[in-house]
This record gives sequence, structure tokens and C-alpha cells, in this order.
Amino acid sequence: MINILRKNQKALWIVIAFLCVPFVFYFSNSNIGAIGNDRFGTIYGRSVPVLEFQRNARLFNLARDLGMFTFLQDMVAGADSQEEAYSDFTWNRLILRHEADRLGIKAPPQEVVKVVKGLRAFQGQNGFDIARYNEFTQTALPAMGFTDAQIEELAADQLTLERLKELIGTGVQIPEAESKDNYERAHGRLDVGVVRLRTEDVAKDINITEEDVSKYYEGRKAELNTEEKRQVSFVSFGLSEEQKKLAGKERVEVLQKLADRANDFSQALLEPGADFNQVAAKFELPVQATGNFTKIAPDPLLSLNPQLTPAAFRLTPQDPNTDPMQVTDSFYVLHLNGVEAAQPLTLDEARPQIMTALKEQRSREFLATAGATVAQKLRESLKSGAPLEAAAQQAGYPLEKIPPFTLSDPPARRMEADKPPQPEAPDLQMVKGKISEMNPGEVSEFLPTESGGVVAILEKRDQPAPEGYAAGKDSFNSRFLQNKQEIAFHEWLRERRRDAGVKAQTAPGAANAAG
Repeated sequence: MINILRKNQKALWIVIAFLCVPFVFYFSNSNIGAIGNDRFGTIYGRSVPVLEFQRNARLFNLARDLGMFTFLQDMVAGADSQEEAYSDFTWNRLILRHEADRLGIKAPPQEVVKVVKGLRAFQGQNGFDIARYNEFTQTALPAMGFTDAQIEELAADQLTLERLKELIGTGVQIPEAESKDNYERAHGRLDVGVVRLRTEDVAKDINITEEDVSKYYEGRKAELNTEEKRQVSFVSFGLSEEQKKLAGKERVEVLQKLADRANDFSQALLEPGADFNQVAAKFELPVQATGNFTKIAPDPLLSLNPQLTPAAFRLTPQDPNTDPMQVTDSFYVLHLNGVEAAQPLTLDEARPQIMTALKEQRSREFLATAGATVAQKLRESLKSGAPLEAAAQQAGYPLEKIPPFTLSDPPARRMEADKPPQPEAPDLQMVKGKISEMNPGEVSEFLPTESGGVVAILEKRDQPAPEGYAAGKDSFNSRFLQNKQEIAFHEWLRERRRDAGVKAQTAPGAANAAG
């Protein structure tokens, strides 16, 4: 579709189309061949193979590189990790396309072109920059095993998503009373006090006995091990300093030659009796060797790129070599030299780890109990008519008054480049989230924080000036309506996933599926 922007580049695209085929194999996860027939899960009664999941994971990365952040946020809003994001993107994209077909939604070609030309990755000083587009499609896409067709595919998905959200949000309305109430809650000035409990105050009174340590050790002996250590050798195929300055077709050709050489090296390792060091010598490649390292503490030679250490820990004595892996402008092939297996820790070896775990566990328990007690005492004292400061004293803790604020106040930001952000009360954003639905005089439950926890008391809520609502009603309602429509969409998507019968399985190498 976007080829209409490049009428005179047919010869170049023949080259790119040719390159896409080998690059699919060069830059995919090294264990694709082994798991290609495995199932990632089922949806609408059909199996979803791991290869389909891996393609969607690469599409996720492509959308990220294109700057399609709003689209990704809608598609993976509930994800807590990269692996969950890849998984949610796969399922939600399949549902998106299924529902679009059911409802007859199709992205018009001219609208797809408009979205592509508006992508952040292709913007220059004066808007859409064809040079940036060409550079991206000629260098980044082949490395992912994609062509410009996948850019258009994602652009069409974004348009489909927008159309579905529009249809779902059509019935969402905001009654006047609800609008006014939410405006007053968002813009009313709040006086809030907190009672703060700190972990260090609790931890100093915790006593861990030898019996506690022994009991913990016996109950978790199977989990208390040293870390597995590994040692690898590797060779790399990289651009020279002069080659790094190349762009466009010339850069693609050099990368292709590097990929071909890395593939030839990898194929040579498959010969019977092949020795990694001897093959490297034949290719005139220097071999670098790591020391012993763990997953948590990678060797310095591998720590510059997050792909290398996980790849080293996927190797086995039976399959000791990785396929060529692209790391920026270089290709790496790793060879497993040795494995120092995890060993069970003795009680004495595990003691420091156990002491730390028990202290953290007891601290959380003591804080939760103390926090619940403080909250209950505050409620009882306030109910009996005691002033807030006196109620806090009766609960055994000092009261901390937070400077007045509104829920609509933005988080503290750097106002000037050479000055730090304006100071903000600790844990203010968490407190805001909890007291948003509270009424004056109410006490929150105990809220765990990084440093311990707080109990918040909403002392007073001042109503905003009536003329403020009249002046800001339209813009407020627009944002409020958008939020309600977002909620409606995600509720709809949750129902569609349930109706689709999504059943996920753990895909081998899922966390590294994007290659």
C-alpha cells in the first residue's frame, strides 16, 4: 500500500524481499525448530501454535519501535511483565480481528496510508519523512523477518481498534448529576492527614530464634540452593567503524554478508565432531571466553546486551551452540563450555538468606497487624468526637498533615531543566487513589508502602467554586467520557476473551519469543 510513496524503487525492493527470507531464520529464537509444532494455547476452539505467538511478539516489538504506544496500551493494558504483554497482545489481536470480521469492519486503504504516514518513527521536521521511512523499512524490518506489509497490517489493526472502541463507546453517557459529582471530587481541595508506620521501627523489635531458622530451613530445603553457574565461549561478527556509517541499500548488503558468514559458521558447527575453537580458527575468528557467571550476575562480556545471558542458560551439553543472534550491528554465536549445577545449601550456608526472609516476612505481618490496629483506634476515637491530632496520639503515632491538594493536581514535575521537581508528600499518589471515594471523617485501611505503610484520614473536602464547573464542564466531561469509554472497551474485551475460550499454555522460551 505504502509503495505508492516510492514509485521508483522497484529494484531495491526486490533485494529487500529476497533478504527477508533468510533473516526470518537468522533472527528468530534459536529453539523455534524444536517447538514449532507446540501449542501456545487455544481460542475459538482452534490451536494457536507457538510460531504464531512468536510472530505476534515480533509485531508487538515492531509496534513499539514505530511509536504506536496508545495502540499497545489498549492491547495490553493489564500486563505486568513483558511475557504477559506478548501473551495479551497475541490473544487480544486475534479477538480484534475475529470481531472485526463478524461486524464487517475493514480499514480503508487510504486511511491505512494516513496512519502509516503519521507514525512517530517516520516524522521529520516537516511531518512525514520518506527518507526515515525508507531507512526503517530497509534496515529494521528485514532483521525482524518483516516487510512494509507488516507496518500496514499494524496500521489496519489500529484503525480497527479505534472503530470498535467507537462502536462500544456509543452507548456510554454521563448524567449531569454524575458529571457534577465527579468534577467536585476531582477539583475539591482536600485536607488529609496520615499516620505513617516505618519498617525499620518494627524490624528492630523482631527476634528470630534458632528454632525459627531450623523450621524455615526444613520446610524450604528444596528451594535453598546455590545459583547455577555457567561458562561460555563466543565469537562475534560485527561491522567495522567505516561500515557503521553506511545507510540504506549499502548497509543492508553488508549486514546480509555478516548474516551469511554467521550462518556458515553455525552450519560448520553442525558437522560431526566439530570443535567450536577449531571452527573459529578456520574462520579466523577470535574466541572470547567468560568466567563462571549466574543469571543474576552475568559475566561482564555478556552484560552489555540482555539477550546473551538468557541464551547462554538455554544451552545444554547435547545442544551447546546458539544459532546466530543479532545484537545491534553484530551477530553472536555462543558455545557452552561448562555448567556448575546448583547445590543444596547447608543450614549454616542458608542462615543469612533465611534470616533476611524471616525478618521481611515478620515485618510485613507486624506492619499489617499494627496498621489495622491503628486504623481501628482512629475510627473509634474520631467517632467519639476526639480531634484528629488527639485521635492519632491515642493510636500511639504522630499525625502527619499533607499540604492541601486536589485529586486533579498532576504529580510533581521538573518545572525547569536545571532545578529538581517540586517536593511531594511521600506516597501521595497512593493516598490519592485511596481517598478519592472517601468522605470527610473516614479512615482508610492500612496501605502498605515501600518504606512501611500509612493510614490516611480525610479531614475535610472543600467544594470548588460553582463557576469553575460551568467554565470547565465541557473539557472535564470530554475526559471523563473518554475514561468511561476506555473502561467499557476493556470490559467488552474481557467478555470477548471469555467467550472465545482462551486457554493459554506456557510456551517454551516465551519470554524470548520475539528473538
